[in-house]
Formats: sequence, C-alpha cells, structure tokens
Amino acid sequence: MATIAFDTREIYVGGRWRRAAAAETLPLINPSDGSLLAEIARGGAADIDAAVAAAEAALEGEWGRLTAAERGRVLAKMAVAVLEQADELARLEALDVGKPLKQARADAVALARYLEFYGGAADKVHGHTIPFANGYAALTLREPHGVTAHIVPWNYPMQIIGRSVGAALAMGNACVLKPAEEACLTALAFAHIAHEAGLPAGALNVVPGLGEEAGAALAAHAGVRHISFTGSVQVGSLIQAAAAKNAVPVTLELGGKSPQMVFADADLDAALPFLVNAGIQNAGQTCSAASRILVERPVFDEVVARMAERYRALRVGPALADLDVGPLISKRQHEIVSGYVDLVRSSGLQVAAQAGLPADLPPGGYYVAPTLVAGVDARHRIAQEEIFGPVQAVTAFDGEAEALAIANGTRYGLVAGVWTRDGGRQWRMARRLQCGQVFVNNYGAGGGIELPFGGVKHSGHGREKGFEALYGFSVVKTVAIKHD
Repeated sequence: MATIAFDTREIYVGGRWRRAAAAETLPLINPSDGSLLAEIARGGAADIDAAVAAAEAALEGEWGRLTAAERGRVLAKMAVAVLEQADELARLEALDVGKPLKQARADAVALARYLEFYGGAADKVHGHTIPFANGYAALTLREPHGVTAHIVPWNYPMQIIGRSVGAALAMGNACVLKPAEEACLTALAFAHIAHEAGLPAGALNVVPGLGEEAGAALAAHAGVRHISFTGSVQVGSLIQAAAAKNAVPVTLELGGKSPQMVFADADLDAALPFLVNAGIQNAGQTCSAASRILVERPVFDEVVARMAERYRALRVGPALADLDVGPLISKRQHEIVSGYVDLVRSSGLQVAAQAGLPADLPPGGYYVAPTLVAGVDARHRIAQEEIFGPVQAVTAFDGEAEALAIANGTRYGLVAGVWTRDGGRQWRMARRLQCGQVFVNNYGAGGGIELPFGGVKHSGHGREKGFEALYGFSVVKTVAIKHD
C-alpha cells in the first residue's frame, strides 16, 4: 500500500486531485499548541457543482454498473487498506482534532470495521414479495437514492465517515463529502486510500471548505437526493430547511445531554470507569457524552467521592502525548466551555473535583480542566445545555419516577445509561426513556458498529449504523406485474 500522500490544499473530485476553483485556502490549527498545522482548500459552490456532477457521472458509469457483491468487495479492500494505515490515520486525527493518540487509533480501527460491515452487508439488503390479487406478481426493490451528501463534524471524522459514507456506498449511492473546516485531514487521507483501493472515480468526492459556503451549497444542491448531517441543532435546522426546498430526505444527528442513571443496587465498581470515561472522552466533545450523572440518594455521596478521585487522577496534555484528555478543538470552543466553568463558580455550585493542568502545557493550546460538579439542580443550565466539553453534572434522585423525569427533562434524546441489578427496573427504564439508545450496565457497547444510532426530539431523526443505515440510504420501489 502506498503511503498517504496528498496535498492538503486540494479537493478530490471525479477521481482526481485539484485546487479549488477560487484557489483559496483556509488555515488548519493544531489545537494542542495553536500552531498552523496545514492549509486546506476553501471549496465553494463551483466545487460542489463539480463534485455533484462527478457523482452523477459515476452512477451512470463504472460505479453504477457494479453489482452489490462487487461493491462489497471494493469496500472490503478499503477496510484492509485503512487497517494498514491505521497508525498514520491515528496520527493525523490526533493532530487535527486534539484527541489522545489511543483514542484516534480506536477511531481508525472503527472506520475499518464500518467498511468491513457494510462491505459484507452490501448484497444482503433484500426486497420482499407481497401476497396480492390474483393475476399479479408484486414485489419491492431497494435502490440507491443517487447522489448523497455527507456533512461531517470535526469531533469524530473517521467514525462518522465510516458510518455514513460506508453505508451509502454499500447501497450504490455516489457520495459528496464535506468535512469540517476545523478537522479534515483524515477525510482527505480516506479519499487517497479509497482511490488506491480501486473505488471507481466519482463514487466518492471530498470538498473541504467553510460550512456557510461549501456546506450550504451542498445542502441546497438540486442534484443531491439525500443528506446526512451530524452537528449542532442550529445548523441542522438550516440543513433541513435547505433540503426541504428540494424535497430531499435528511438524516440528522444533533447532539445530546445524555444521562447515566445509577441506582443504589448498582455494581459501582463496574459503573465507575464508564461514568467518568463517557464524559471526558475526546475532551467531552462527543454527541453521546454522558454529561449528566443521576445518582440515587443512598449512594450519592459515595459515587461523587469515587468519581472525584478519578477526576483528580486524570492527565491532560497534547494529543501526541497520549494521555487521558487532550485540548478542545478551537479557541471558540475553549471560550464556550470556559464560560460554563465560570458559570458553575458564579452559580455557587459545588466543584467536587478538577483535573490539574500541568504547568508545561503548550501555551497556545486550547486546554480546560475536566470539571466534576455535584448537587446540580436538574433545571440548571449545565444540566440542560450541551456544553461539549469535559464538564459533568451530578444530580441526586429518589426512585424510578424522579429518575425518569430528570432523564427525560431536556430537549435532547440521544443516549442513556442505566446501572441496576434489578431486571424489572432495567426493562421499565429502557422502555420509558426518551432516547435512541439505552445501555444497561454498560455505556456505548464498545462503539457498536452493528447497533442503530440516532436520536429523538432535538437530537435529530433517522438512524445510522447497522442495517438501519442501509435502509436509510436506499429507497423502496414497488413493482406490480399483471401476468394473467
């Protein structure tokens, strides 16, 4: 396999690398020290037009002529190539996003796993025959939408590319990928890997650029037949409004304020690592981060004390130092999260623990001390708003009814965790929680490539991951043949 060699200032369209039409670039900042990491292309509407045209040509050309099994073989080759380059992909993602190297490598492995899964599933999505009137044969087919748009955020580029682009390609769509301007190196590297693995020209096109320019042009493009977007509620609403003008379906994953609920009968030794790690992973910049910890009152003090002990042991540092917590992605994100930490203090809330920031941290990096806040009223802003940083709020509850009321009491509904040994309670909570995923006596299920993922309420709609993603990236056609 060739090394991952690409010019960060170029876009990838129609199987070829070139400069953006305007020949302008954007700075890519290393969040670990604030230095200039690279320059990326500032793609615009003309580049999106070219990418959509290339995708349309691919559907009419070599890519569109492949059978489902042949598409699966291409994805399998891409998966092998990703694993061969996992260390380099991890290095790029760690530098770009600021996450510790071990977390970035897990993302590279997950990208390969998505490609393996969807490669194997490509020829296993079937239609149905339908019992109908005499003299008819009735059946359904599942066909690709056509050109699909993928607007990917900066926090988990590789994983989200895998779960959206992988599924779309498996179903025979041709993709236009717009990575976040804050972190797009692994998206460009993925294009290089896909090209070298034999993905036909135009099946994947990558156009970096600003959201309000390239992203807006892609969301509103008349040639796009399906949009997948992961990001903020505000931008998701704009994406959906743009898509509505072209009557285009949209899959939206818009974040959350996810709770983990700890009942008094829980196995605390098993729960504690998940309670903390799910809040501070990727410096808390995770849509499904467990930013709320709800604890039944008899074990509240013990849980807070044990979480605080873990917080004080957290190590913060640059991405390549491969510690527990890296920097936030940008100066803007640092200001937002620091504002919430200031709000904690000005509100008189109890800071149960903070991780220390070493004196030798690079001065230009966007570091914030992971902060555990205890005794938070469920109506407080830090218990209601998505902070997207390493800040966890711990709230006490009495009994199942109050736990459910607090857990369901935000505008979000993405993920929830339940810790209890009571089998009946496990089912009662799982059925009544308003969210897209419930994890009982675990949190995240190790990533769960096969498990449908998505939210309700302001966390969005539609599902990615698993076979549900394949259904979302296809359209059902009904065929009725009169033979008598």
